[in-house]
Amino acid sequence: MRATWNELGRVLAVAGALAACDAPGGGGLGAWPDGWGPDAKDAPEVGAPDDGGTGDSAVGGGDAEAVCARWSQVTGAVTEGAWTGDVATCDAGALGEAGLEGALALVNLYRELASLPPVTRSGERDAAAQACALVMHANDALSHGPPQSWDCWSSLGAQAAGKSNLATTPAVAAVPLYMVDPGNATTLGHRRWILSNSLGPVGVGSTDAYSCLWVLSGSGQAGADWTAWPPPGPFPIQAAHLGWTSLDQTGWSLQSDSLDLSQAEVTVTSGGQPLPVTTTVLAANFGSKHALSFTPSGWVMQAGRAYDVVVTGAGATISYRVEVVDCAGA
Repeated sequence: MRATWNELGRVLAVAGALAACDAPGGGGLGAWPDGWGPDAKDAPEVGAPDDGGTGDSAVGGGDAEAVCARWSQVTGAVTEGAWTGDVATCDAGALGEAGLEGALALVNLYRELASLPPVTRSGERDAAAQACALVMHANDALSHGPPQSWDCWSSLGAQAAGKSNLATTPAVAAVPLYMVDPGNATTLGHRRWILSNSLGPVGVGSTDAYSCLWVLSGSGQAGADWTAWPPPGPFPIQAAHLGWTSLDQTGWSLQSDSLDLSQAEVTVTSGGQPLPVTTTVLAANFGSKHALSFTPSGWVMQAGRAYDVVVTGAGATISYRVEVVDCAGA
């Protein structure tokens, strides 16, 4: 079936009540919250843009119209794919090229928004990820180290389990879930792996209920000094929400392989008005050596507003503006 963005949102809203996901290198499964957090207050209206003190800064991914056109082009065309396997016979089956390419297209869309280069798939990693998805489905559970006692266990599937983002949704629906990343407040590991400098090639595997996205052991060399999510420039508000949770609850993030963020301080303003955030230093080496999150406190991201982020105490001042746009109907 063709999965429009609205359909993806409905799938994830239903899945959120029951599902859990995990990022490689982590501990136990992350339980997903089903609330929307504290009462929110509107952010102030944005005044005339200013350049601000930049230090080291990044330029966003183009004008709002172009970003929304690209967003709608990709999210409106992705296909979840039809699984051909069978748990009863431990047949891993296949997802089909359309489903594999749909998941990859979403990974690359998010990377494009963050000004990172696209990645490709590996046939070998696809096969391993497919074996991984079968193991997860057969046991109705997620594990980066599935024991040999598990139904449909295979060495290939176990290998991929230790190198993949795991989700209790099919492959296409899993990608936006990884980017909001509920239940992983200490790592935001799914998101950081997708935005990693070293990502690629990836492997995509999926049943009709479970999926594995091979993200470790990449050979990418993006070389970004730092990567933010939401990124600088126009940012579709649709990318911030799953319907049942959002970046307002899971947090904005900044990651780097070269800048130590452990002592960094973050300020966010909109229209010159300060917006409080709660900053968390994230565990090291989940897709980036260093990372932190900053979660809105008493306010929510809104389309039509711009947010200026300044990060100090990381050896270089990082300054950027996120311009939130509504891409519905674009």
